[in-house]
Amino acid sequence: MPMRLGTEMPSLEGATHWMNASEAPVLESGKVTLVHFWAVSCHICHETMNDVIAIRDKYQDKGLQTVAIHMPRYEEDTNLERVKRDIAEYAITQPVGVDNEHRIANRFENEYVPAFFVFGTDGKLKFRAAGDKGFQKVEPKIREALGLPEVGGNE
Repeated sequence: MPMRLGTEMPSLEGATHWMNASEAPVLESGKVTLVHFWAVSCHICHETMNDVIAIRDKYQDKGLQTVAIHMPRYEEDTNLERVKRDIAEYAITQPVGVDNEHRIANRFENEYVPAFFVFGTDGKLKFRAAGDKGFQKVEPKIREALGLPEVGGNE
């Protein structure tokens, strides 16, 4: 059963490695958080990655913090060099947890990539989605959680 809306954000502890951070990041309270699950073997993850990065960049000064979790789907996805290449190629600068043992994914009750979890300023789940269709709803939900008007409104 997927994580229910209103659930407190689970711990990010348990990654087998952290990239762009020495350990699980300490997230600032009172900020909106996007947790993005992806895998190097996932075609849709690659298709949406530039848009995820654009959202990160667009809203980080407005109170969004972003964490990426690499969740391998196959044994070859555990190759850290492949993960590092994708991090470089897509300019992923936010902390990246490499979740080779699926400890974080299990805590988030997530089995999909790409998957997106938006937590509000209260630290509770406001929205979750998976796949490219689900990703289309991520930015409006982030804007809503940040208290920004809908696109087309006054920013």
